[in-house]
Amino acid sequence: MKKIIIASFVLLGAFSCKKEQIEPKAETKVTYASFGDKIVADNALTKEQVLEKYNSLKEGDTINLKFATKINEICQNKGCWMTLDLGNDQKSFVKFKDYAFFVPMNAQNRDAVVEGKAFIEETSVAELKHYAEDEGKSQASIDSIKEPKKELKFLAHGVLIAK
Repeated sequence: MKKIIIASFVLLGAFSCKKEQIEPKAETKVTYASFGDKIVADNALTKEQVLEKYNSLKEGDTINLKFATKINEICQNKGCWMTLDLGNDQKSFVKFKDYAFFVPMNAQNRDAVVEGKAFIEETSVAELKHYAEDEGKSQASIDSIKEPKKELKFLAHGVLIAK
């Protein structure tokens, strides 16, 4: 009798254990707001791939490409420029072709896809100070800008920003 009771408990325990079935998560489709020319997110390079491409450029070179990354900063006056994260404490300064469109000023830290021309250019002190003002930096921070700076730049003709 003891054996039957023990066997019953063992069987009851085995069948009462709920086995959790893990289902693969459905891939979530990112929806984007589009600015400028219509582009698609497909086949965009990663920030690491783009940084490699920038590292192969010298001043005066340009390369057409499309890449996806996060937005760091946006002009707080109009949304007329933004900086994009390239990793390794590098960023790309993005303007929009022909000043034809702007992006939302509250899109920091969102994913973005940009398509256009990458290049390296020296930015003057006056322009650096202007961008610092647009970004809302302190006067002390603006006054500390004393030298021009070589920057990784990008002229976008189309931008997608994750909603």
